[in-house]
Amino acid sequence: MTDYLPSNAPSTEAMDVMEEEFGEDVANTRVMVQDVSVQEALEYKSELEAIDGVSDVSWLDDVIDIKTPIEMADTDTVETYYKGDHALFTFHVDEGKEVEATDKIYELIGDGNALSGEALDTAISQESTGEETFNAAAILVPIIILILLLSTRSWIEPVFFLTAIGISILINLGTNIFVGEISFISQAVAPILQLAVSLDYAIFLLHSFDDYRNKMDSPYEAMKQAMKKSFPAIAASASTTFFGFLALTFMNFEIGADLGINLVKGILLSFLSVMVFLPALTLMFYNLIDKTYHKQWIPTKYNIGKYLLKLRIPVLALIAILIIPAFLAQSQTNFIYGMGELPDNTRAGQDTAKIEDVFGKYTPMVLLVPKGDLAREDELVGELSDLKQVKSTVAYTNTVGVAIPPEYLDEETKEQFFSDNYSRIILNTTTKDEGDKAFSLVEKVRDIVDSYYGEDYYATGESVTLYDMKQIVQKDNTLVNILTVATIALVLLVTFRSLSLPIVLLLTIQSSVWINLAIPYFTNDPLVYIGYLIISIVQLAATVDYAILFSDDYTSNRQKMGALAAIKKTINEKIFSIAVPASILSSVGFILWLTSSDPIISSIGILLGRGTLLAFTLVVLFLPALLVVLDRLIQKTTLKANFYKGE
Repeated sequence: MTDYLPSNAPSTEAMDVMEEEFGEDVANTRVMVQDVSVQEALEYKSELEAIDGVSDVSWLDDVIDIKTPIEMADTDTVETYYKGDHALFTFHVDEGKEVEATDKIYELIGDGNALSGEALDTAISQESTGEETFNAAAILVPIIILILLLSTRSWIEPVFFLTAIGISILINLGTNIFVGEISFISQAVAPILQLAVSLDYAIFLLHSFDDYRNKMDSPYEAMKQAMKKSFPAIAASASTTFFGFLALTFMNFEIGADLGINLVKGILLSFLSVMVFLPALTLMFYNLIDKTYHKQWIPTKYNIGKYLLKLRIPVLALIAILIIPAFLAQSQTNFIYGMGELPDNTRAGQDTAKIEDVFGKYTPMVLLVPKGDLAREDELVGELSDLKQVKSTVAYTNTVGVAIPPEYLDEETKEQFFSDNYSRIILNTTTKDEGDKAFSLVEKVRDIVDSYYGEDYYATGESVTLYDMKQIVQKDNTLVNILTVATIALVLLVTFRSLSLPIVLLLTIQSSVWINLAIPYFTNDPLVYIGYLIISIVQLAATVDYAILFSDDYTSNRQKMGALAAIKKTINEKIFSIAVPASILSSVGFILWLTSSDPIISSIGILLGRGTLLAFTLVVLFLPALLVVLDRLIQKTTLKANFYKGE
């Protein structure tokens, strides 16, 4: 995820400078080997260095002279690398070689020893994404087919739906070659989201075609009328989703642009496929629809409007009570800004626990300060070493000593601590890679170094990177949400030619978003922030379609009858049409949650599944209540409303 930080982020600049000055990267992997002597540990170190993709292997011999008895060295320093016959190596695995390198490391260390770190997390995610996406699709497609079979009157119609959207998904995946590279998160999530979000375009068109087939003799005329009738609803639905996903591309944290571009392409291609390819496909094979008709297994109309409408006052009161606490709680959830922790039932999770049991938490932080003033550097190292969460420091001043001029040392030793312009100080901290304590330590370290060198220094490491990520994505959240709401409001304004209806619709869906995202706060479950940010956009953009479909039918009915009658009729006739896409989208979410071991994808899944059900519930309960209560306001603020004025 750190690859998606903007180039001007402090930790990104620090990594670039360190690579340029020292030709090295920050360690991103740890290996613990049990029951080894110092000499055996050195042999393991040599074998690790020989693995392709592994560089900058660091162990005890890099910080003390192991030719002398290690009992004479500083205990904290020794036990950072060697404790109770357990040796801990830290090193960097090159980007793009995570899978191959970690496989080789596992071969080297066997089952009894342990491997953990960012590179392993990335390797696991890359390896599992393809398999888990296939598993999710294998479960999802039959469920979608079943839902479509139950909601249509032809065995072949679901095939048409899936063919039209499936082709647009394949084209979307193929066009990624022009993007260059995409995140494995986008690869896993975008195709399934595209299917779930845009499938209702095909459903709208073919349901309309089916209606006109009963009124017209010519299938061609029926399709022309169906395209004309369904185009506004499909265009409005696609536009809200398109602009919602487009807002993701304005994130400074570039995973947003990565996913946003994929989803924007997907929605555009799905829209074109439904409006161009699907009509042609249907007209070529409409005889198959006629030949494969079956009875309607689930009724499309329900006489429940009068019952749901009786709940309007309790529903309005309940949402009024929940909305402010939900809004406040959803921003106060305990967020995870990185990849999240791997489950305890995996080897990676168990290996991490093994290493921490012996050596404790370990998050290295690297500082680059101007070279030349050893006295000032020594004072800085002393102050940093006194920090509670700093277990040990590795710097020239406390490893070699201020009394020995660097010129007296061999080049290899000097290169560990100095470049042409900077001195390097490594802090071995005991905090997690993120969280309040880790981020507080980052701030303390930066404040201390700033007091010695002003802004003329660099800091990097996983906790520093995640700290920067937190600052960036929190700003992104405000920007993206404003853009999403503003663009969707504009689409709704044009669609309904009303000042009040866009507010009513957005309030309905945004309430479901806030309630959904507030639940982790009340259950005290940490939430991966990227999942939170993406779902706050996706849920709004995808489920506002339900409110559009409902309100469009209501305003049409309202021109012929009173408000209460229009609402009852709309609920009776549209609850089924809304339930079909809602059941598909929620199924997508819950299946992603159940099949993915990646914390980000899993969190997106549970939020999407739960959020869709909440949106559906509010559209059939809360939205009707608002439309009835605000009927006069809507009439006065809607251009050419032409509402029925009789009793």
